[in-house]
Amino acid sequence: MKTIIYSHPYTGSLNHAIFEGLINKFKANGDQYQVIDLYADHFDPVMTTEQLRLYSAGQTDDQLVLKYQEMLKQTDELIFVFPIWWYDLPAMLKGFIDKVMTLYTAYAENADGMLTGLLTNIRKTTLITTGGQEMKYFELTDSLSINHTFINHILPDIGIAVDSVSWYHYGTVHHAKKDSAAFLAKVIAAV
Repeated sequence: MKTIIYSHPYTGSLNHAIFEGLINKFKANGDQYQVIDLYADHFDPVMTTEQLRLYSAGQTDDQLVLKYQEMLKQTDELIFVFPIWWYDLPAMLKGFIDKVMTLYTAYAENADGMLTGLLTNIRKTTLITTGGQEMKYFELTDSLSINHTFINHILPDIGIAVDSVSWYHYGTVHHAKKDSAAFLAKVIAAV
């Protein structure tokens, strides 16, 4: 089962065109897929005091979080579509990671505090991002949150192998958009 995690509020964006293009491809191919559309679902990325209390026990009182956790257990291919804002994940997606990737669902912790990822059912992960910076900028710095934190730490900590992750980035979203159609076609074909 493929799962798209989509995090963008504007339906006129390149992100939305990518999101719709993926759905159209999966429908045309007869692929099994499911969608986590954080904005359309009205996901609340803010953890409440009660949710934080429950979090340390691997629990939640957020029914949407429970639904997303069940969806992830059924997933063998994960596709993230999101913008890079201020060199990082948008707050909505960061809140998704914070609230959904919980103890006993996404990871286990040993007595020494070391994590073992539990979402090993996810064998392929694709990141499709947009932003104002070109990909070459991200390749030059390993300190960027997407490379360093998200791909090389968060994903492995929840059981996703780094070598199973592909990343496609369109970095001129604020400038000339003459090649956005080519990028769109490229990523839709690649996924």
